[in-house]
Amino acid sequence: MSNRYSRKDFFKKTGSLIAGASLVAGFPNIIIPRKKDKLGVALVGLGSYASGLLAPGLQMTQHCELKGIVTGSPHKIPRWQERYGIADGNVYNYQNMHEVANNDEIDVIYIVLPTGLHAKYAIIGAEAGKHVWCEKPMTKTVDDCQALINAANKSKVQLTIGYRMQHEPNTQTIIKYGKEKTYGAVKE
Repeated sequence: MSNRYSRKDFFKKTGSLIAGASLVAGFPNIIIPRKKDKLGVALVGLGSYASGLLAPGLQMTQHCELKGIVTGSPHKIPRWQERYGIADGNVYNYQNMHEVANNDEIDVIYIVLPTGLHAKYAIIGAEAGKHVWCEKPMTKTVDDCQALINAANKSKVQLTIGYRMQHEPNTQTIIKYGKEKTYGAVKE
């Protein structure tokens, strides 16, 4: 049986392979970017719900952290930055919110505005390539809801509406009745 490779050829080829493997092992984040430990969330709207519940709640979560704010009230900015350690580069107003697209620290836009503003700013967030969490109700009209869904689909981001009642037992029973048509077909 004849050898196709000399000992010298063998060491050349395997040496390159070993060197390449060590490079990959030594610098995995160059080849495969490391996933973040926590999602960076930007709150859009700094009213009482955001300041009293959401921001403190985000500080207690394992997988999310408050990284940015969007506000139309400049006087609120210093207090939020001091309390939550928000960097200057992660503070936006409603006119420049679209610039969040260039911010890798922010993964999620959380809409906590009056309902009439949900569609506009949720769409801006989705078009910026950020996942969107939006408080209920989603929007004021079916057309606005569809526009928001379309924006999220087009940008390939997740859209979530902050409605927890779907897990409540009585609501589950009503959903079951609707699916099983217990009292007939559901009508609009």
